[in-house]
Amino acid sequence: MHESDPLPDVAALIRPGDTVLWGQADAEPLPLTQALMAQRHRIGGRIRAFVGMSLADTVSTEHADCIDFASYCGAGRNRTLARAGLLDIWPWHYSELAAGLASGAVRADVLLLQLAPPDALGRFSLGIAHEYLVPALDRARVIIAEVNDQAPWTYGERYLGAADLDMVVRTSRAPLTTPQPRSGPVELALARHVAGLIGDGCTLQMGLGNLPALVLGELRDRRDLGIHSGTIGDAVADLMESGCITNAKKAIDRGVSIAGTMMATARLHAYAHRNPALQFRSTRYTHDPQVLAAIDRFVSLNSALEVDLTGAVNSEVAGGVYVGAVGGALDFLRGARRSRGGLPIIALPSTAGAASRIVATLSGPTTIPRSDAAIIVTEHGVADLRGLTLRQRVDKMLAIAHPDWQARLAGSATLP
Repeated sequence: MHESDPLPDVAALIRPGDTVLWGQADAEPLPLTQALMAQRHRIGGRIRAFVGMSLADTVSTEHADCIDFASYCGAGRNRTLARAGLLDIWPWHYSELAAGLASGAVRADVLLLQLAPPDALGRFSLGIAHEYLVPALDRARVIIAEVNDQAPWTYGERYLGAADLDMVVRTSRAPLTTPQPRSGPVELALARHVAGLIGDGCTLQMGLGNLPALVLGELRDRRDLGIHSGTIGDAVADLMESGCITNAKKAIDRGVSIAGTMMATARLHAYAHRNPALQFRSTRYTHDPQVLAAIDRFVSLNSALEVDLTGAVNSEVAGGVYVGAVGGALDFLRGARRSRGGLPIIALPSTAGAASRIVATLSGPTTIPRSDAAIIVTEHGVADLRGLTLRQRVDKMLAIAHPDWQARLAGSATLP
């Protein structure tokens, strides 16, 4: 399929009232989602679309005339829908998403997939993402597949055969890629503080944004690092090729990096192609608390919009707009807390513009409660809140706030 080709007739397989779900970010089957938007009026009634993090401008406010949009996050292009009040949010932990799909609480009547062409055994690979697509496979009435000969064929827990597919659209296009954010001295200082906590043999989970890449860039002298993460970016390929990531010390999945999806550039897509050292799993595995607790020295690295002086975290709402997610941060943080030698890390710059991100009171919801105390890191230092009283936490948090804000925060600090 090329740009001049007609769009596939996906509307013929969709019924009014259906919920349509597809892979997020790099895994979006772009020709199929574009066809859905263009053909939405032909379906004959309203449908619901579950959208993950959206990188392309496929969905827009004009499509809400026929489509109700829902998501677990307000990231990427979803932010436009959220600002317009057209995005219904599931405020679930990511670990619960697979169970929600399996039970039908989150419907997946029609599943749109981007697949890599079959191998010699006839197995189509899910390619860029497994995560919530695997449980959706078991619930979908209809599976429509874009088979893209430029998609990476990757190893994972699930493959598809021709009999599993209700419609196949063959394409040849470069998959979407996740932009790699720029960074400055603040982010670099932050990354160095985080990297200083990570020793040889640790297994890493990384959230979204530029910080994970910067932290991994500071770990080039480490040995036998491991990966068990919901998402990974290009820096994982760099450290695997250099020999820093070997997964040799992991008690489970020894020798193999485990991820749910890639949010990266063509660099990682190419590295993952037919590479058995990098394998993909569903959220039922990547976010499973028992699996995480079984990994010694498990390091959970995530960011936040703001953290209060007692360690409560808001990762969802900024300026009254849903821009983040509950996501998997608390899943991984709790896993790291239970891991022998684990490190539950929340890292963020101390300010956003002129505003402090260390606050006396959260301006949005409490995504991570203070009862799940973590190691909070800014460019000004590290505050390990584990085992501390509320008053002790305030002192630690003030020390890593921006100096221009320390006195004001100290004056507004209230307990309990």
